[in-house]
Amino acid sequence: MAFEIRTARPDPALLDLPWDLPLEHWPEDHLAALPRGISRHVVRFVKLSGRVLAVKEIKEDIAAREYQMLRVLNRLEVPCVEPFGVVGGRVGLDGEPLDACLITRHLQFSLPYRALFSQSLRPDTSTRLIDALAVLLVRLHLIGFWWGDVSLSNTLFRRDAGAFAAYLVDAETGELHQSLSSGQREHDLEIARVNIAGELMDLEAGGYLEAGTDPVDTSNRIVTRYTDLWGELTGLERFERGDRWRVDERIRRLNELGFDIDELAITTDFDGTHIQIQPKVVDAGHHSRRLLRLTGLDVEENQARRLLNDLDSYRASQDRQNDDEEIVAHDWLSKIYEPITRTVPRALAGKLEPAELFHEVLEHRWYLSERAGHDVSTEDAIKDYVAHVLPGKPDEATVVGVDTVEMPVVAMYDDD
Repeated sequence: MAFEIRTARPDPALLDLPWDLPLEHWPEDHLAALPRGISRHVVRFVKLSGRVLAVKEIKEDIAAREYQMLRVLNRLEVPCVEPFGVVGGRVGLDGEPLDACLITRHLQFSLPYRALFSQSLRPDTSTRLIDALAVLLVRLHLIGFWWGDVSLSNTLFRRDAGAFAAYLVDAETGELHQSLSSGQREHDLEIARVNIAGELMDLEAGGYLEAGTDPVDTSNRIVTRYTDLWGELTGLERFERGDRWRVDERIRRLNELGFDIDELAITTDFDGTHIQIQPKVVDAGHHSRRLLRLTGLDVEENQARRLLNDLDSYRASQDRQNDDEEIVAHDWLSKIYEPITRTVPRALAGKLEPAELFHEVLEHRWYLSERAGHDVSTEDAIKDYVAHVLPGKPDEATVVGVDTVEMPVVAMYDDD
């Protein structure tokens, strides 16, 4: 088969990469120093035309299938890495055929779970990661996607206002259906539970897991969190005809979880004494869509919730509850949000994405105010944060740091 590059984003610089060499032998001058997760495939990060790409060496038919699957998931607006292309028909310098390469764009400000545990993090890091993975799995199942290899290793995580947002990074085993049966969903959950337990055991053996954390008990959390969220999003609710307020309550609960209702089925009994409601279609990103509409900021869901809360506080403090919401949002953006995010020196700009920085400054302001016994201004808070907190944080725009492949591993659960 002839050498072929298939991509939705043509870049002549792709031709300059050493495709006639096995990926593990690529010279350092082409590579970006980013931490890698565990994989049975060779994965390297490559610098190309001012961007960073992830290149995975894999069988050609599998690479083509995963590339198409990721394109579909991106069109469906599922949190996952963005496919860039497939390189096939590779031949080595010795004339022997080489595996194809799947190329995806590196997700800025994201980290593999093992890199997160190599840092000094809050004690509940493992449970917050599992909570994020549960939300991602529910979103995938709602669109009919069966993952088949759910694990922390096949996921990237971005900070989201004290929590994490999870992104699918490996769709190699995935299948897209019209809808999933209970058996298919439970199968994915069992795969997740077993894989997570093994991954946490690896961390425990290497001394990276929080003291007192039981890997098996913690891995079971994926089941309970998933079950609770799935029930809230899809469950049937029945109540007396006089309790119609519960329709609004159900909608508010779903909005608080970050989901919008596209359709709500409301039915009554034959005698009209009871009402049943059930969400038909739910879309994630309720708060992020509202913030995007008001300000143009495209951020994670919890970050959007935090920014909207600050916007509401600003609106109340300025006694502008009766003003047009879009106008107030524009003023908040120019007078509050942008001055804070622009205060960061260029040398520190890669530490955190702007929305996460804003969240942390608000947290820091609260901490300083509590310690001082009086309100500390936002201006003083950002100066103190930039001077004493931000320099000590890892650079997450490029995520240069520990190579997680070198961290001790007891077993390879994520790809088996």
